Amino acid sequence: MMRSKPQNENSSFRDPAGFIFYRDGTVYRQLNQIYSANYKKLISSGLYNLLVKKGLLISHRESPNNLSPDGKAFQIIKPDMIPFVSYPYEWGFLQLQQAGLTTLKIEKLALEHDMNLKDASAYNIQFVGKNPVFIDTLSFETYKTGSPWVAYRQYCQHFLAPLALMAYNDLRLNQLARPFLDGVPLDLACRILPVSARLNLGLSIHIYWQAKLKADLQAKEGSKTSQIKMDKNALMRLLDNLEETTANLKPRDSSTRWEKYYTFTNYRPTSFEAKKQLVAKMIKRVAPKTVWDLGANDGEFSRLAAQAGAYTISFDFDPKAVENNFAKLSGDNTNLILPLVMDLTNPSPNLGWAGQERMSLAKRGGADLIMALALIHHLCLSNNLPLGHVAKFLAQLGKYLIIEFVPKNDSQVVEMLSSREDIFSEYTETNFLSAFGQYFKLLETKLIPGTVRKLYLFKVDHA
Repeated sequence: MMRSKPQNENSSFRDPAGFIFYRDGTVYRQLNQIYSANYKKLISSGLYNLLVKKGLLISHRESPNNLSPDGKAFQIIKPDMIPFVSYPYEWGFLQLQQAGLTTLKIEKLALEHDMNLKDASAYNIQFVGKNPVFIDTLSFETYKTGSPWVAYRQYCQHFLAPLALMAYNDLRLNQLARPFLDGVPLDLACRILPVSARLNLGLSIHIYWQAKLKADLQAKEGSKTSQIKMDKNALMRLLDNLEETTANLKPRDSSTRWEKYYTFTNYRPTSFEAKKQLVAKMIKRVAPKTVWDLGANDGEFSRLAAQAGAYTISFDFDPKAVENNFAKLSGDNTNLILPLVMDLTNPSPNLGWAGQERMSLAKRGGADLIMALALIHHLCLSNNLPLGHVAKFLAQLGKYLIIEFVPKNDSQVVEMLSSREDIFSEYTETNFLSAFGQYFKLLETKLIPGTVRKLYLFKVDHA
């Protein structure tokens, strides 16, 4: 059987130890000769088995070296697939905090096995549902006696600084991870954080002191941080303090209108329950394996998809709503929901070197089912998006679509337009069906009892 030509992963080229590639739709990781000693140590020390057993590290199987794209592999491994790749700027506070604490836990276990994490990038963590897991097998290297943790500053930039900004300033400041892909610069964090943050001893040490140290070293030509020596006990104490500082940060207590959306919705309880039943029936009809719930708020309808067995990405633009959604998962039996922060009017773009290291939302598309409930009036009326633009965008993301059309005589729309001129003559049900008919085939229409709203089930029309 002839194999397809391997394709290298665009985000995997910076590490000389190896890279990720795809062949025949399967993901592989090549380990280069330079990493051979560290890989043998990772396996023989028992660290790999321990981390996999604890659910902290993605597992892999060793594969034949003849799969190597360049024929230079020391070892080819086949890691388990992640259902959906997300990025730190799409996480809520609790997710970023858990990812940071997971990184520190792994570093501590590595030290106990005479190994170290050579980097602490937040991009080395992915979420499978509510659970963070480390995905970069090549990050482990043999511990050298007296060496400081080389990833210390990176941890503070990727985790501690953004968490502090979200705790002391605003949850939305996690969006700084988009322009600063290698973490928030510590000097910038110092300028943004309020004076009260200096009273936090951990932040004073790990952010303010580090920022000053870097400035001092840059002023002294020839000085190197690598000259600093630290024994293993001191390193463990540093990690303990980082862990305590990270864990003790709390998200800023700020209420938003959207986090309490279902408390002021214009649905009567009977109508809301009827809508849930109608959506559940449409989900059952499609029988999706993957669902994207756009404008999910706290995940009420995402849970319907998860109950049907679908792995569900639960998007909302409001970080507090996403925070509430993720917090609810701790008490749920399911691990099929991943809440993420996403502004659909400005979704995650292609980023990084040549615009190819981090994928846009659209490039991560291909869900079996897209749900857009109580959303279209916000996109079209609050954000002036034409119906045709919305239809075209949603058609890129999945195979089926459940969408709720909210007409102008709906009480919420009436309220929305009460304080502005109605310039939306094109926003009608007829034009909605015409616009979506260019990309979708209509399968089903249901009026939500007790409302003027309708649910539509579409299938993407590739004809």
